[in-house]
Amino acid sequence: MIIIKNIFPILIVLILSFFSIKPLLMSGFFPIHDDTQVARVYEMGKALSDGMFPVRWVQDLGYGYGYPIFNFYAPLAYYVGGFFNVLGFDALVSTKIMMIIGIILSGVFMYLLANELWGKIGGLVSSLFYMYAPYHAVDIYVRGDVAEFWAYAFIPLAFYGFLKAYKEKEWKYIVTGAFGFSAVILSHNLTAMMITPFLFFLLFFLLLFDTKEKISSTFYFLITLFFGLSISAFYWLPALFELKFTNVLSQIEGGANFRDHFVCIQQLWQSPWGFGGSAAGCVDGISFKIGKLHILLSLLAVAFLVISLRRKKFKNLLFKSNYQITFVIFSVFAFVISVFLTLEISKPIWEFIPAMAFFQFPWRFLLLMSFFSSILCGFSFWFVNKMLDKKFNKIEYLMLLGIIFILMIYSTKLFVPQTFILKEGSDYTNLKTLRWKTSKISDEYMPKNFKIPKSENEVVKNKIQIDEDQAGILYLTFDTKSLHASIKALDKTSININTAYFPSWNIFVDNKRSDFNVTNKGISLFVPKGDHSLDMLFIQTPVEKLGDSISLASVFLLIAGIILSRKRLSHE
Repeated sequence: MIIIKNIFPILIVLILSFFSIKPLLMSGFFPIHDDTQVARVYEMGKALSDGMFPVRWVQDLGYGYGYPIFNFYAPLAYYVGGFFNVLGFDALVSTKIMMIIGIILSGVFMYLLANELWGKIGGLVSSLFYMYAPYHAVDIYVRGDVAEFWAYAFIPLAFYGFLKAYKEKEWKYIVTGAFGFSAVILSHNLTAMMITPFLFFLLFFLLLFDTKEKISSTFYFLITLFFGLSISAFYWLPALFELKFTNVLSQIEGGANFRDHFVCIQQLWQSPWGFGGSAAGCVDGISFKIGKLHILLSLLAVAFLVISLRRKKFKNLLFKSNYQITFVIFSVFAFVISVFLTLEISKPIWEFIPAMAFFQFPWRFLLLMSFFSSILCGFSFWFVNKMLDKKFNKIEYLMLLGIIFILMIYSTKLFVPQTFILKEGSDYTNLKTLRWKTSKISDEYMPKNFKIPKSENEVVKNKIQIDEDQAGILYLTFDTKSLHASIKALDKTSININTAYFPSWNIFVDNKRSDFNVTNKGISLFVPKGDHSLDMLFIQTPVEKLGDSISLASVFLLIAGIILSRKRLSHE
C-alpha cells in the first residue's frame, strides 16, 4: 500500500500526459518551424550504425557535402531518437518516440522536485502546470524545438540535484544534479547558459538564509556543478573551440537579432494563439502567454509568501524546512527577472552582455517563467492545504480536482498541431529531401566560405569528381566516418572530394598521410600517375579527444564516488 501511495501521483501525471502527446500517437506528422527533426534523427541513426561515437558528423545534410551538426547542436534528444532508429523503428516513428519521452519527462522530473518541496499533492500540481504550460505547447507543436523542450524536461532534475546536494551533502545527489545539469547542456546549450546564473542565484539565497555548515554545503553544490560540466565536456569543449570552422555565428544577426524580438508585457497575459513567427512590435504570429492560471496562482503564492514572512509564528508553524521558504523566495525573484529579460526595458543588459545575443529571442525566457510559475502554483496549493484543518480533507481534494480540471480544459486545446500531413518516414529521409529541402532550412554548420548551392541542380551528386580522361575510379565506398577508393591515374590528376572541410577529416594516399587543399566546394588533392588507394577518415581532433577523456574520467569518478559512499554507509 505504501508503494502504491508513493507512486500514485506519478501514475496520475503519466495518465494525464496522454493529452499532451496524443497528436504524436496519430499517423502522419504535422508542420513545425524546425522541420528538420526526422532528418536529424535519421542521420544520427545512420552515423551510429556506421560506428561513429560520439556522433559529430552527418553525411547527407549540407547539400550532400555533410557537416558537423552534432559537434555544435546539442545531441542528447537525437541520440535517443537515433537509438530507436538503429533498433529498426522508422525514422518518423523514432522521432515521435523521442518527442514523447521528452514531454513526459518534464512532468516526471518536476514532480520529483516539487514533491521534495510541497509533498505529493503540491508536487502533482506543479508537475501538471509545468507539463501543460503554454510555452511548452509552443515549443512542441508550433516551433518543433525538440532540443529546447528536452532541456525543459531536465531543468527540474538539475535543480532537485543541486538543492539536495546542498541540503543533504550526499554523493548520490551530486550524481543526480550532475547528470541533470549535463543533460540540460547536452539537450540545448542555450538553455544551459540561461539556467546557470539562476543556479548561482539559488546558491546565494541558500547561503543567505542558511545558518550553519555553509562551507561544506557550498562545496557539495559547486562539485555538482563541476561534474555537470565535466560529464558534458565531450560536447561543449569542441563546440566552443571549433566554432570558427562553421558559419554558426551568422545566426545571431538578421531575423534572429534579439533587438527585434522583445515581448510587450500584455502579451505575457494574453496573446492570440498562432503558428506563425516572431516579429518586431506587439503583434506576432506566435503566442507568448505565460498562462492566466499560472499567473493568478503565482500572484496568490506571492501573497501567501508575504503573509508567512510578516508573521514569524505562522512561518515557523507552516515551514518544516528553511529550504522550502528559501526556494519560494528564490522562485519569485527568478520569475520576476525572467519576465524583465523578455521586455524591451532590459535591452541595456542585452547590449552590455554580448553572450546574450546567442539567445536570439528574449521570449526564450518563457521557458524559465513556466518553470518558476509552476513551482509557485504548487506552493499555493500546499499553503492552502496547510491552512485547512485535517477534517477538511474532502475540500482539499475537491480543490485539487477543480484546479486540475480547469488546467486541462484551458491548456489541452493548445497541445494540438495546426494540421496533419499524411507523410511517412521516407518522405523526410530520401536523398532528394535531405540534400536540398532539409539542407536549406539549416545550413549554418557549413564552412564559412563554402559556396552554397543556389538551386537543386547544384546539389552534389557524386562523392568524388575526377577527370575521366586522366584517371578512373576502380572502387569506391563511403559512410559517415570514412571514404575508401582505388584510383588508376594515367597522369598526375586532380581529385575533388565533395565533402565540406572540417579539421577532423584526414586523407591518406597509399596509407600515407597526404596534403590537400580546402576549396569553397569541398576538398581537392593531386595523385601521381599509377594505381593508388585513397582513404579519407574522420579522426577526432585533439580538443575533441580531450573532451571525450574529461567526460569518461568524470563518469568513472562519479561511479567510484557512489561505490565509496555506499561502503562508508555500510560501515557506519
